[in-house]
Amino acid sequence: MPNAMLQKFLLRSLPAFSLFALFLFAKEPLANRIAHTDPAKFHHSPAVHDGAGSLDYQALFNYDTLNTNLFFLHRGVINPKSGIGAHFHNQCEEMFVIFDGEAQFTIDGRTSTLKGPAGALCRAGHMHAIYNATDKPVQWMNINISNVKGKYDAFNLGDSRVGAALDEIPVFITMRLDKSLLKPAGGVQYRRALPPDVFNTNWSYVDHTLVPHAASTPKERHEGVEEFYYVMAGDGVAHIGTDTAPVHKGDAVPIMFNEIHSFENTGAGDLELMVAGIARAKWALDTQIVK
Repeated sequence: MPNAMLQKFLLRSLPAFSLFALFLFAKEPLANRIAHTDPAKFHHSPAVHDGAGSLDYQALFNYDTLNTNLFFLHRGVINPKSGIGAHFHNQCEEMFVIFDGEAQFTIDGRTSTLKGPAGALCRAGHMHAIYNATDKPVQWMNINISNVKGKYDAFNLGDSRVGAALDEIPVFITMRLDKSLLKPAGGVQYRRALPPDVFNTNWSYVDHTLVPHAASTPKERHEGVEEFYYVMAGDGVAHIGTDTAPVHKGDAVPIMFNEIHSFENTGAGDLELMVAGIARAKWALDTQIVK
């Protein structure tokens, strides 16, 4: 059986990941693990969850990318006058993120306009939707973390949220990826945009990091947390263990348990990163700085 096929068999078959499965995955070249946003690979999807219009997207990661309960990472575009209809996830937490423009976000029947880059968390057992009321496409991401690995659910409400009444101030959890909010930390600019307290699942945080020209993030290792780094802007190099690979805007990099990792800015401008952490168990957070 080819190595990649064997990895998928192990990841989908074992209730707990064996050291053998982890060894195989770790041996996959880093360059092969990095997912690249590619509009040529977007799938056209009309009426998502009974929403208006259509969106175009691709799956960067699926439920077997990490050992923890990441179910998927989607990246795409919400077309003008289009959106994702109102629906529930009772087994998942999900967050829609927009990187530009603006969109109307709904959580539990209340709707507000957010300007990108921003997002709104929908915790398990709550309703959410999004609608692009503008005449321009909006760059969009969807992060989904499940309570049980590989478990997904959705219940549509048949409500596109077109013409919904708007609250000037959101009455739900929002995330701003505003560079003016970043603070100096270890040679980079950093902010925890969402802390562990806001999540019901083992999703633990979303961080926002800006790496200046010719600088690097500190070398870190996590025993109880896996992460993915998404490159919002810039160019650089990912260092994972002894392996390295270039990264560019739109790339997503998975980080497994105990992998020593850092990101170096090799571009002319800033390297801007969004980082999501998913724990092995609730509150099992750790960060070890490696000298």
